[in-house]
Amino acid sequence: MTDLSASPFLAACRGEEPSRVPVWFMRQAGRSLPEYREIRGSGSILDAIADADLSTEITLQPVRRYDVDAAILFSDIVVPAWAVGFGIDVVPGVGPTAEKPFRSRDDLSRLRPMDPEADTPFVTQTVRNLVAELDVPVIGFAGAPFTVASYLIEGKPSKNYAMTKAMMHAEPQLFFDLLDTLADLAITSLRSQIEAGASAMQLFDSWAGALSPAEYRTHVLPHSAKVMAGVADLGVPRIHFGVGTGELLEPMSTVGVEVMGVDWRVPLDEARRRIGPGIGVQGNLDPARVFAGREVALAGTRDVLAANGGELGHIFNLGHGVWPELDPDVLKAVVDVVHTEGLTSPA
Repeated sequence: MTDLSASPFLAACRGEEPSRVPVWFMRQAGRSLPEYREIRGSGSILDAIADADLSTEITLQPVRRYDVDAAILFSDIVVPAWAVGFGIDVVPGVGPTAEKPFRSRDDLSRLRPMDPEADTPFVTQTVRNLVAELDVPVIGFAGAPFTVASYLIEGKPSKNYAMTKAMMHAEPQLFFDLLDTLADLAITSLRSQIEAGASAMQLFDSWAGALSPAEYRTHVLPHSAKVMAGVADLGVPRIHFGVGTGELLEPMSTVGVEVMGVDWRVPLDEARRRIGPGIGVQGNLDPARVFAGREVALAGTRDVLAANGGELGHIFNLGHGVWPELDPDVLKAVVDVVHTEGLTSPA
């Protein structure tokens, strides 16, 4: 196993002085890379995830291309629910889709406990493969209970999460039990990834921004906190991220994290004010700035670095995932600027 004691990414997670500002990209594993499209093939992403050798190569591709400081495991947040037989797929061009959505207490029986050795051996094997090959940390991840629940309840991606929020308010005990079950699945999945060698973890609550602060605190926070507590003894940095969660940064940062991911809507200096001291920040270049071309992307990159003001505990990232349309050469230029200018960026 590679000695990661000098990792800029892990140093930033711990709030220590890194040798350079670290950078990685959410959804960096493939997406915009022609070499990804060449080997990915058609069909569900779950088929590719279930092939450990293919998943390993897909995870490695952006690390080679961009010289990023961490590798995010090529997987998907619905893998645990899929692996235990809930009946969910990731349809190309659509996203996670359940033919029979979660509707009643009887559906809880479709979410049995997960045995990683039997249900997701390909995930742990991929992590072991990556740890053996990489000289940067591997980030494991899981979907937060609320976001995974929203896919199971809606049956497909949603714009308003009407069915999810209706269950949350009309059947709060059933909603609690569903999220509690999904928290257990996330803990089991994350622990298996960390025990296989992942050096950090991220919990994606992608759709928590659909909630008010009061809704989040009452119905969601306890379950995300359970996930974070469930891996705390393993001692790896814990990152939390959601989209459109500017109003939730403070409560989301209280679930037990070392780093809060920030989307592009809130400048990092304001995000730090909302989060409070002692927690790092990750982000937050708008992917649209990358889409606009090199000059706009690099100006935006410098703006993000300036907003951080030289504070320790900054991991550079996009404010959401890599779009398939983004130019890999522009992303590489962003990485180069972060690495060369990040520690000297004006406060």
